[in-house]
Amino acid sequence: MAEIVLGVGGGIAAYKVADVLRRLTESGHGVTVVPTRSALRFVGEPTWAALSGRPVRTEVFDDVHEVPHVRIGRHADLVLVAPATADLMAKAAAGLADDLLTSTLLTARGPVVFVPAMHTEMWEHPATVANVETLRRRGALVVEPAVGRLTGADTGKGRLPEPADIFAYVSDVLTRGDAGPDLAGRHVVVSAGGTREHLDPVRFLGNRSSGRQGYALARAAAARGARVTLVAANVALPDPAGVDLVRVGSAAQLYDAMVEASAGADAVVMAAAVADFRPAAYTGTKIKKSADGTSPVIELERTSDILAHLAAHRPSPKQVVVGFAAETGDASGSVLDHGRAKLAAKGCDLLVVNEVGADRGFETEDNAAVVLGADGSSVTVESGPKSALAHVVWDLVRARL
Repeated sequence: MAEIVLGVGGGIAAYKVADVLRRLTESGHGVTVVPTRSALRFVGEPTWAALSGRPVRTEVFDDVHEVPHVRIGRHADLVLVAPATADLMAKAAAGLADDLLTSTLLTARGPVVFVPAMHTEMWEHPATVANVETLRRRGALVVEPAVGRLTGADTGKGRLPEPADIFAYVSDVLTRGDAGPDLAGRHVVVSAGGTREHLDPVRFLGNRSSGRQGYALARAAAARGARVTLVAANVALPDPAGVDLVRVGSAAQLYDAMVEASAGADAVVMAAAVADFRPAAYTGTKIKKSADGTSPVIELERTSDILAHLAAHRPSPKQVVVGFAAETGDASGSVLDHGRAKLAAKGCDLLVVNEVGADRGFETEDNAAVVLGADGSSVTVESGPKSALAHVVWDLVRARL
């Protein structure tokens, strides 16, 4: 387990960070909480001490013989700052060290993660934008804030992501250890979920994709420093921290969103399960059972091949395109036979081939796959958490960027 420094900034969202602390300690991590003076006006020292099981460090001159402003940062496997206020990030970008937290940030040698929370105007101010760019350029991970209800009646971008999402993000960063943000400065686009093609107001053609693998890919890329656009089709999972989310429903909507988002992307990963067919005609009223017991005939038509289109119309030959193939073997070939044929037909750089069935692939926490490369390479990923497969995919993408 890791040694984590939790720096708490002076924002109303500090109350949500108490839940982040609880999740970290319950997972076995050792957490030292270092709040700013203003943070203690929102959540008091006893709360942080009770949840962490450790004394709370607040001042440079507390236990001065231990030189805490140097020791705490040096011994941390990760420093998490949440909420990261505009003021706190400005100090960090300028290299100021006027309290224990900012001093710790200067001595930290492990990954540093800032989770901003502020009003939209403050987040979008040129000074904050410049400070965020500076921190990212130096190797810090600055999570994109969520969109939603802010303090008071305001709504917009600047909301602290939910504690579960912050915990998942930190877990991904810790998984990589000292590997660093190797996707920093890159823009990646990921699709997730399954499209729905409506027959009438209450029925649709769909599939069993939950979106878990696509969300794992998005979280992993964000944890590696990328700017992530996640296009989600009918997904009921919590929004991943640090990504720009675009929601769609049908294959046609997914096509439009992916074409638009991928225009300036360094890499595109099509993890969504796209319907191959849709009803040729939509019935505006519910299709009723016939009195004579006959069944209606539904005419289908092909949907657009999104992966093939993205691979064939790249804005740059340097863009890496990755596809997913959920396959079952049959009389005409094995899962890998079908995967190799699909790789050649789609024209993508990598194809993640996974066998699906009643208890594998869809709607599960784990996944196993073989990642085929257009260069003839093949990487087998044994069954494990979908986050593990996600990092393998990004390793292979990174090598091709």
